Amino acid sequence: MEKRFKFVITAALVLFAFTTFSQGIIKGKILDASTDESLIGATVLLKGTTTGTITDFNGSFSFEAPAGDYAVSLRFIGFTTKEMNVSVKNGQTTDLGILKLETNAVGLNEVNIVASVAISRKTPVALSTISPITIEEKLGGQEFPEILKSTPSVYATKQGGAFGDSRVNIRGFDSRNVAVMINGVPVNDMEGGKVYWSNWAGLSDVTRSMQVQRGLGAAKVAVPSIGGTINVVTNTTDVVEGGSFKSSVGNDGSQKYSLALSSGLTEKGWSSSILLSKTSGDGYVDGTKYEGYSYFLNLSKRINSKHMVSFTVFGAPQWHGQRYYPQSAKSYQENERGIRYNRFWGYKNGEEYYSRKNYYHKPQAILNHFWNISEKYSLSTSFYASYGTGGGTRGYGNTSKFDNYLRESQIDFDRIVDENVANGTSGSESVIASSVNKHSWYGFISSLRYKKDDLTVSVGLDGRYYKGEHYYEIDDLLGGQFYLDKMDKNNPTKIARVGDKVNFNNDGLVGWLGTFAQAEYTKGKLTTFVNLSVSNKQYKRVDYFMYLDNDPARETDWKKFWGYSFKGGGTYNFNDNHFAFFNTGYFERQPDFSSVFLNYQNIFNEDAVNEKIFSFELGYGYRSDFLTLNLNIYSTKWMDKTFIKTRNFNGELLRANILGVDALHQGIELDFIAKLRKDITLYGMYSIGNWKWLNDIEGA
Repeated sequence: MEKRFKFVITAALVLFAFTTFSQGIIKGKILDASTDESLIGATVLLKGTTTGTITDFNGSFSFEAPAGDYAVSLRFIGFTTKEMNVSVKNGQTTDLGILKLETNAVGLNEVNIVASVAISRKTPVALSTISPITIEEKLGGQEFPEILKSTPSVYATKQGGAFGDSRVNIRGFDSRNVAVMINGVPVNDMEGGKVYWSNWAGLSDVTRSMQVQRGLGAAKVAVPSIGGTINVVTNTTDVVEGGSFKSSVGNDGSQKYSLALSSGLTEKGWSSSILLSKTSGDGYVDGTKYEGYSYFLNLSKRINSKHMVSFTVFGAPQWHGQRYYPQSAKSYQENERGIRYNRFWGYKNGEEYYSRKNYYHKPQAILNHFWNISEKYSLSTSFYASYGTGGGTRGYGNTSKFDNYLRESQIDFDRIVDENVANGTSGSESVIASSVNKHSWYGFISSLRYKKDDLTVSVGLDGRYYKGEHYYEIDDLLGGQFYLDKMDKNNPTKIARVGDKVNFNNDGLVGWLGTFAQAEYTKGKLTTFVNLSVSNKQYKRVDYFMYLDNDPARETDWKKFWGYSFKGGGTYNFNDNHFAFFNTGYFERQPDFSSVFLNYQNIFNEDAVNEKIFSFELGYGYRSDFLTLNLNIYSTKWMDKTFIKTRNFNGELLRANILGVDALHQGIELDFIAKLRKDITLYGMYSIGNWKWLNDIEGA
């Protein structure tokens, strides 16, 4: 018995020693073929087995495998799967070297160039990239801007709590001073610079990647990147034919369905992709029910090795009940619904009804042409158009009734309806009107790129034309026969019915023409760049209510303003672990429409001046197998800030453009990702800002 036991133990030890010896190591590094950036979290697997690993922060991998011949599969969301044969030998390391994965989307590399996507350890800006895998795994039912919450110096909030009402601030600057670009096309409002995220409520369904460039950013064209740039790249077309259907449900009646289909890349160079989705729910906040749709279509044709044409159209029509944010804190405390309470809705004839409701549809179409002229020269041209229509409802007329006629803390619409009906031929006293903002927007961006060895030079043109139509429109007479409006000088006793314009009616026209040039030079461990842009922006205002039709003052002349920007910087890679960068810039940005024409009239403000911005930034980065860390220090001085105040003077609302207002935004940002174990990753972020006014301006 004892001999048998010794034999079993000896055999087990021999088998263990043989098994241990019959192991080898497979190692390598996986990069993005178009940018040479490390692909973090890519899967490496021996086909037909469960043996494998994922790449670390440098894109490197290493794991043990039994001796033998295998097919190795390399996978990463957003990239084509790559397979290769490998032979593992006893006690030896098989180094696969640098492995590059190609994007699984047709024409994506060309779009990334147009969109000025920054590259870590090369482009000297502070950046955070939201990868396809992060969007796939973490966005879920969140609204689009909310995925940015873990980015340093970024403040994202749902504001009133309704669908699409999110806002984003970067380094203390609001959306007016944060450039938002979609596939390289600027989308900040041409009149005031703001970005309304409800216009892009369905963009998350078609986003391929999103990059936040804090500070001046890497965009070649002149954009309002005082706080930073949010650079969104949408899907193009999958290389592989296929499709998918997804559905999800959540709290408060949230439902989402989406269907995606792709033809793949055909032998004749055609490819197409389409996505449709629907989102609906009751909203966490009372009275914020919502319904939204999104659509996306991409058609691409690779004509030959030199030419590619791509057409993309996307949009997201939606409506949602709103909670207007000036609601007092006391109202939450006194209502049993607490933070869910919303007083801007109620019931009308037994059905939910909203005094505040937003509805909008802003489809955008982009036609891209990419031309590889030669080995050194390439030309990228984008033509785009956008048509926005929609607005937000609110009480109009005797608005005190919407504040004082309450039933169980909600607006008593039935009482208002009864009183309007009783008024008979006198018309409605209180109605619901929509503040409408329609626009048509056309533009083009064309960039000629020269690349030889370590030098890349780009020059180009940027043209835009915008027409915004602004007016109130009767949405609901609330039981009455009409509403008597006195605001139109051409018809001071207007009998307005549903669909008629009231209160104000004017157009804002904006023209833009700019040119830009950028040079980038890489030599060994150093990459530097310099960028210069010059632009002419002009405004015109047309007012249909405040002036008679035959009054020449009804339409202004074009008012022109020149602006320019200069920025530059460099990145130095000390070794595989450490790098540092700096950037600096100065630009003058043209004043907004509201400071050019004050008091909602066609009176040109002779004192309107450019805003001046000077920015400087230093950054340090560390990369290793287990830790990635970034540290940034920034300082942005903002001079002659557009500062408009509205005051009630003897019953008349007047607006003033206050000059000489300066501000200073300084801060420190730190973020890191530490891989504590194979299955445990720690994320951390800390930012502190000192944002202050530099002077105290007084005016009478």
